[in-house]
Parts: sequence; C-alpha cells; structure tokens
Amino acid sequence: MSKRDYYEVLGIQKDAGEREIKKAYKRLAMKFHPDRTNGDKAKEEQFKEVKEAYEILNDDQKRAAYDQYGHAAFEQGGHGGGGFGGGSGDFGDIFGDVFGDIFGGGRGRGGQSRARRGSDLRYNMELTLEDAVKGKSVEIKVPTYVACEPCGGSGAKKGTSAKTCATCHGHGQVQMRQGLFAVQQTCPTCSGQGKVISDPCNSCHGEGRVQKNKTLSVKIPPGVDTGDRIRLSNEGEAGEHGAPAGDLYVQVNVKDHKIFVRDENNLYCEVPICFTVAALGGEIEVPTLAGKVKLKIPKETQTGKMFRLRGKGVKSVRSSVTGDLMCKVVIETPVNLSKDQTELLKQLDEAMGKKRSHHSPKETGFFDGVKKFFDDLKS
Repeated sequence: MSKRDYYEVLGIQKDAGEREIKKAYKRLAMKFHPDRTNGDKAKEEQFKEVKEAYEILNDDQKRAAYDQYGHAAFEQGGHGGGGFGGGSGDFGDIFGDVFGDIFGGGRGRGGQSRARRGSDLRYNMELTLEDAVKGKSVEIKVPTYVACEPCGGSGAKKGTSAKTCATCHGHGQVQMRQGLFAVQQTCPTCSGQGKVISDPCNSCHGEGRVQKNKTLSVKIPPGVDTGDRIRLSNEGEAGEHGAPAGDLYVQVNVKDHKIFVRDENNLYCEVPICFTVAALGGEIEVPTLAGKVKLKIPKETQTGKMFRLRGKGVKSVRSSVTGDLMCKVVIETPVNLSKDQTELLKQLDEAMGKKRSHHSPKETGFFDGVKKFFDDLKS
C-alpha cells in the first residue's frame, strides 16, 4: 500500500513552519494515541502514521530530502542515507519536545537545561513636577541579589567547578515512561541545572548570588509623567549559577503640585484677581515653571475665563512640542472692608440700581428665568 503524503497526514500546507507542524502533531497525537483509543487497531495505525510524518517534517534535513525525493528518500538505498526504517527516533523524545515547548519544559535545543534568568524588579520613584519636567539624575538603593564575587557567580568554591549531573547526564530533565507514553520531568538531583556542585562556595552556599543593597544612578529624562517606566537592563536580580540578571523598572509617580495640574503637555492653574481689575482691566503676574510672566486682563472679564499662554507648558518624552499654560481667572470678593470702602460700594450699587440689567446681564437673565419658571408653575 502506498503511503500518504506526510503534509496530508498532518493536515498542513507545504510551506508550514515549525510551530504549525508541532501544533498539528499535538492535536493528532492526542486524538489517536493508544492510551486514549481503547485498543482500536485502526487508530493505532493512524497514530504511527502521524508520528512518522512528524519525525520527517520536523527535521530540516529529512524534510528537505522528502520534498525532493518523496518517500523514496527513506527507503533502503534511497537518497536520504541510512533509511527511515519505519519509525526512527523515540516517541518519548518527540512527545517531550512538543509538549515541553507548550507547557514550558526546561530543555533547550540539544537537550541542555535552560539557565534561569534573574527576576525583574520594580522601584517606585516619586518626583516633584519640576523634576519630572526638567529631568535629573537620582541615586537609589535597591535590595536585590547580585552575583557572588568569590565564585564569580558559578556557585562552586574558587578553584573548583560544577560537574555534569550523573542522573540526567547534563540534560536537566528525566523521563518517566508508561507504555508508549512518556512524561518529562525536572531532574531531582540537579533541579534542572544539568550540573552538580560538590564543593559549594562558602559565600553564596552554591547559589551563585548573594543579597545586597545595590546603589544605582538613574537618569530621569525631561518630560516624564505618572505611569512612565524607565528600564535599566540587567540591573534586576542576578540569576542563579551565573545566569543573566533580570531588568529593573523604575515606575514614575509625579506628586501633586500646589499650583499646577498637568494634563499631558498642558498645565492648568487658577489665578485669583480682584473685582476692580476684572471690571476695569489691567495687568497681572502669573506663575510658570520657568518664572513669572505678565498677563493682560481685558476689562469686563468674568470669573472662570480661561487664558492660554502658549509654550509655557511641558514638553513630554514622547513629543517635541511644548504644551501651553491655561490660566483660569477667579474673581475674588473683597473682604475686611473699612467703613469708607463699604460706603463707596453702597454708592456704586445705588448708581447701578436702575440700570442693573445693563451692567449685570447674566444676573438679570438668571432671575428673569427663575421668575418665568415659577409663573409657569402657577398657570
């Protein structure tokens, strides 16, 4: 009986990548595996066919030979050299490779254990608005793990070295078998490292790292804002047994300011003005992060009026454009008036009395609306 095309067996296209091949194999292996088919001979044959197709297509050299010569490449005396022999390789290894990749098994290419990278760290930094806008260098102390100096991070006492684990032979993994099914587990002797330290370092007790408060200088770029993170590569925890260190992330939080509120590139502030300046107009000084500037107030300005000072805001780290300063004026009612001042205000009020609607149109319009509202309720 002629064999089916291997791509057809796995249900994939001829340009399928390694990930697609493994995904297809996993799905079919779970479906036809003998442990799950209750002795169904037909499905067992299908499983062998799927396994054979995977072994060929997942190997770059065998796949290239198959693409060129077809099944003849693996027949005795074929171009593939050595022949396929109806199932070379080990199902346990294949199953371990596929499911190890999916579920995070500890093996890398060639069966070597992966060194565990150190953990990433987070440092919360509070900044004033001024420092966040201008930028600065800040010295911080971070409690972390650093590489052990006496052993250079290896974990072995100086002058000695770790030896290949006799249990897993350096793979870091061992296999437990039940029939055709194989489960790959972390080696209990070396804990997945692939090596065993017989004479550990006295300083780190074989771990290759020690706890220490590390002092770092962090350069804060101008324009950072709350929520921004600054990444310091390889400044996190040192990995075990000389593995690479993680990263340190400095999380920025800008403290509330007494005068300004920041919204992206713009700054907002409230500026109180006396009612005479609001009525007659004038010039006032308003604060900016760079110092005081003059602001012209036109006559008859109402409370809540917003003035824009262009280019007096913030330049963020994500933009080359400087924002604006938005000044909201709030008219302040005079307090602690003297007798003469009170009398003058009474005279002003009397002078405006007959023409109040002309001088205070909003007030007049509001009370006219209130009167109409109540009149409508009565009708």
